[in-house]
Amino acid sequence: EATNVTSEPRFFIFAFSTSENQRLIILTVVLGIYLVTLTGNLLIISLICLEPRLHTPMYFFLCNLSALDILYVTTTLPKLMYVCHTGDHVMSYTSCMVQLYFSCAFGSIESYLMTSMAIDRYVAICLPLHYSLIMSKKVCVLLVFPAWLVSLVNASILPCLVHNLTYFGLVLLKSFYCEVKTIMNASTSDISSLKNTLTISIIYIGAIPSFLILASYVRIIYTILKIKSSAGRWKIFSSCSSHLTIVVLCYGSAITFYLSKSHEQEIVLSFMFVTLVPMLNPFVFSLRNRDITQAIRRRIERRITS
Repeated sequence: EATNVTSEPRFFIFAFSTSENQRLIILTVVLGIYLVTLTGNLLIISLICLEPRLHTPMYFFLCNLSALDILYVTTTLPKLMYVCHTGDHVMSYTSCMVQLYFSCAFGSIESYLMTSMAIDRYVAICLPLHYSLIMSKKVCVLLVFPAWLVSLVNASILPCLVHNLTYFGLVLLKSFYCEVKTIMNASTSDISSLKNTLTISIIYIGAIPSFLILASYVRIIYTILKIKSSAGRWKIFSSCSSHLTIVVLCYGSAITFYLSKSHEQEIVLSFMFVTLVPMLNPFVFSLRNRDITQAIRRRIERRITS
């Protein structure tokens, strides 16, 4: 007999093998990724807060991105580590909905932050004389705060829609966390209307920010190509290469995931999006950013001399 959501169905998280040895390997890898992500992003946040030279719009957005990455991985990885440690793959309906809500909210915020950073790079490169006027503190707050607020409110729609779906028995989710596409496909209900809502949500969260990012970089590339000096072109391009790298990783894995028809491919791509992108963000932005490396060097020198 079908059981609807009011009778509290349970979800069986099944993404990887249940073999004890393989669970131990996965636990070790995920724990390493989680610790590196926390350490790297906390370091970025600390540097930006402590270094006055980094109190600029670009690093304000980066600080928000690092905070978001910490929250994002904390939404999914601790539960995955618990599953690997205990072998208990069952998740309650309430826990699954909470995880679904926060993963959707944080994914949406990340998309808007990427867009804000692209706009910042566009103004810095294409309108350098007006940069300080356009990218004021007020403008930066207006770009970031509504993104957090709207995403946190908007993300509540999906759990509400999923609440009306019907399930049969213990629900098998071929994923390592409660992801909306997997939950929808596991339902015995007609999900055509929910798919339409999800498509609209993806356009709102993904397509519009993607268009703004693309438009910003088209204009940036056009500006760079007008520079006669190759050294000058490279210097300007390097100032936005870190952001561009993360955009490609983030949007590339997310778009491929939603277009994928293979469960195995979906698991790999969602794992990349949820774990590897937040882990790589601090390294991409610090290793290719002179301001960050100099700030780290100054902090080390102060520790040595004090």
